[in-house]
Amino acid sequence: MTAGTGTPAPAPLLIACALGIERLALRGGLGGAAGPVTVLRTGMGPQAAERAVTRALGGVLPGPGGETAVIATGFCAGLAPGMHPGDLVVADETRDPAGRTECAGVELLAKELARVAPRRVIHTGPLVGSDHVVRGAERGALHAAGALAVDMESAATLRSAVRAGARPVAAVRVVVDAPEHELVRIGTLRGGISAFRVLRTVLPAFFEWHRSLLLPRR
Repeated sequence: MTAGTGTPAPAPLLIACALGIERLALRGGLGGAAGPVTVLRTGMGPQAAERAVTRALGGVLPGPGGETAVIATGFCAGLAPGMHPGDLVVADETRDPAGRTECAGVELLAKELARVAPRRVIHTGPLVGSDHVVRGAERGALHAAGALAVDMESAATLRSAVRAGARPVAAVRVVVDAPEHELVRIGTLRGGISAFRVLRTVLPAFFEWHRSLLLPRR
């Protein structure tokens, strides 16, 4: 409970990303959150994400870990023709060989992202997980199977989060490369720089999503 009020303390928000450059983009602007916020760098790949998120929700975070909302974020590869670096992807579900995880508050997240990043194209749909970097024909095959974008950590992050206890989860990714704009190295090409700048803008949308879960709108 919050000291002196007798009311429950607000549930924490865990924002999980894989790379140091992603965490750097997210470190600023943590003010204005509805509760405690932790930006967790998990490391690359599904196994690293699973270990880091399970450990964090198992007692490392302050507050009631069982009530912590979780957002997976960072960069992704777009799968649909016409996608561009800097586009935003809001997952309605994550998929990988272990199964599917449904995301909460998808419409609200898309609306808030449109507000904080009005010049960016926002895509909503399935986000698929891979254990390796996806290129070429494999990218086309994943799109043909219904996926909108691919990354290495979101599916494992959300699956680990709900396995540790019922909680709202979401995934928002910034396209860093796409079928017509394949990236060679993050941070050295225009696509990587654009994606980094977009990622710096998303926190207010995450906070509004979290706030809506704590204080449902009438």
